[in-house]
Amino acid sequence: MYAASREALAHTRSALQSALGSGAATAAAAQAGSELFSVVEALDSQRALRTALADASAPAAVRERLAEQVFGGKVSAQTLATVKAAAGQDWSAQSDLTDSLVQLGREALLKAAADQDQLDTVEDELFRLGRIVAGDPELEQTLSDRSTPASAKRDLLTRLLYGKVTAVTEALAVHAVGRLSKSPAGTFDELSALAAAQRDRAVAHVRSAAPLDAKQEERLTATLTRIYGKPVTVHVEVDPELLSGLVVRVGDEVIDGSAAGRLAAVRKSLT
Repeated sequence: MYAASREALAHTRSALQSALGSGAATAAAAQAGSELFSVVEALDSQRALRTALADASAPAAVRERLAEQVFGGKVSAQTLATVKAAAGQDWSAQSDLTDSLVQLGREALLKAAADQDQLDTVEDELFRLGRIVAGDPELEQTLSDRSTPASAKRDLLTRLLYGKVTAVTEALAVHAVGRLSKSPAGTFDELSALAAAQRDRAVAHVRSAAPLDAKQEERLTATLTRIYGKPVTVHVEVDPELLSGLVVRVGDEVIDGSAAGRLAAVRKSLT
C-alpha cells in the first residue's frame, strides 16, 4: 500500500473510531464490523460503484454524496460515517479502498470482542482454526478453490463453526474465506495475529517435536518476550517430524532449533 492509501486508511480509521466513540456499546462495534463487510461485498460485486467511489479525479464531496445515496438507510450511522470518510479519501488503487474497509471491519469486530473480554478467546480460536484447516487437505482445497463461489465457501465454514466458536471468530473467519489472498490457514493466522496486536502483543507459532509442559512454555514465553520487547502469545503445535527441538515463527522471522532443520542445513552445505 502506497503512502496515499496509508494516509487514507488512517483518516478513515479515525472516522470509525470517532463514530463509535470511547463509550460505544459492544453491539454498535459488532454491527459496524459486520456492515462494513457487507459494504465490501457490494463493492466487490459492483465494479462501476467501486470505481466511482475510488475515483480520485472526482471531488471528494461528490464521492461522499454517492456513498450516502447508495448506503444511507441501509447501514448504521457509524458504518455510513466510515464509508463516507473512505469515499472522500484519495486511494492509490481501488483495491486499497475495499481492503481498508475489510481491515476496519475486522478492527471493529475485535473491539467488540475486547469489550466482552473475549480477545484471548478469539485469538486462540482463529489460531486453532488455522491448524485444523492446515491439517485437512480436502477442506483447505475446498476453501482455496477459486472456482467455488464465495457464498458456498462461507456457507460451508458457517456450518462447521456454528456453536463452536465465538460470534466474532465466526464473523471474521466466514467473511475472510470469501475473498482469500493467501491460503486459508495463513489467513486465519493473520487474523489471530491481528487479534493479538489489539493488545500490543506479538504471536509466536511454535512447532515442537514433543509437547511442552507448563514450565517449558512459560520459559519460552519469557524468553521471546525479552527478545521482542513486548508480550508474546505462544501457540504450540506438536510436529514429530522435527525429530527434536522446536521451530519458532514470529511474523516473518523463523528461529529453527530443530534436528530436522539442522540436518537440512547440513545437506544444503554439502550440495
